[in-house]
Amino acid sequence: MNYGTNRMYHMIRLPLIKKCTPYTGITDFTSYEQVKAMLKVFNAHRPRGSKRLLHVGVMMSRKTLCGLPTKFADVFPKNKEVASIFQSRKTYNCLHYADSEYDHFHTLSRNLYNAIMLGGIGMDALQLDLCWPNPADVAGAIHSSRRNPEVILQIGRKAFDQVDNNPQTLINRLFEYKTFIHRVLLDKSMGEGLGMDAEKLLPFVGAVSAIFPEMKIVVAGGLGPKTMHLIEPFLKEYPNLSIDAQGKLRPSGSYLDPIDWDMAGEYLARSFDYLK
Repeated sequence: MNYGTNRMYHMIRLPLIKKCTPYTGITDFTSYEQVKAMLKVFNAHRPRGSKRLLHVGVMMSRKTLCGLPTKFADVFPKNKEVASIFQSRKTYNCLHYADSEYDHFHTLSRNLYNAIMLGGIGMDALQLDLCWPNPADVAGAIHSSRRNPEVILQIGRKAFDQVDNNPQTLINRLFEYKTFIHRVLLDKSMGEGLGMDAEKLLPFVGAVSAIFPEMKIVVAGGLGPKTMHLIEPFLKEYPNLSIDAQGKLRPSGSYLDPIDWDMAGEYLARSFDYLK
């Protein structure tokens, strides 16, 4: 199977499958029972008429995908368990694929294809926790899968550094991805619980929104039950912003520990003090 070619990259035009509905996210679900519990909390606090969805984030890395030794082996769900977490059609089911070494292996398209297949038919989106992956590789994997998931591109610390932390340089780079990226995640914390700096992120939110209005914005960084005020500076101009939380949903703050689901539920409840 051809997983990625320049010809595929130029031909692909993916339809939106969820119309980029805003979401409130939790990353690191490991079971469907957790999803049901959090969906119950989410629905109990969501304002009447709100279209916002609960983002169910499941982590996978190249090493867990390929069965290689990794410190995340006991943190991320097993490959065979991923699809079972994505059972609800009332949630936004997103597989986060992480790989810090893909430049050295030349197998990104194949791995992304395999990840999408493991996500099953309930998977709505694929998040690329990768630093500026080759657009042709990503587009080729999506095309080959025939699943047409929404695609979220994470802009993490290294990715920001590679565009000199400059909004215009970021925009120039995003033109390479505009045919298949539906959302952009601005996240300098990258799961480590570091609090976001709205003053520094707002220029990037504004630039992406102005040049690529079809790309919806997600922000993350240190969000949890006691830090929801961090998103307040964004909301006057961007009330439909999507958010995601991970590190601050554990007492330790370490993503190597399991989520405290009481903290996660409180985060969801508190989020609606700010979001509609």
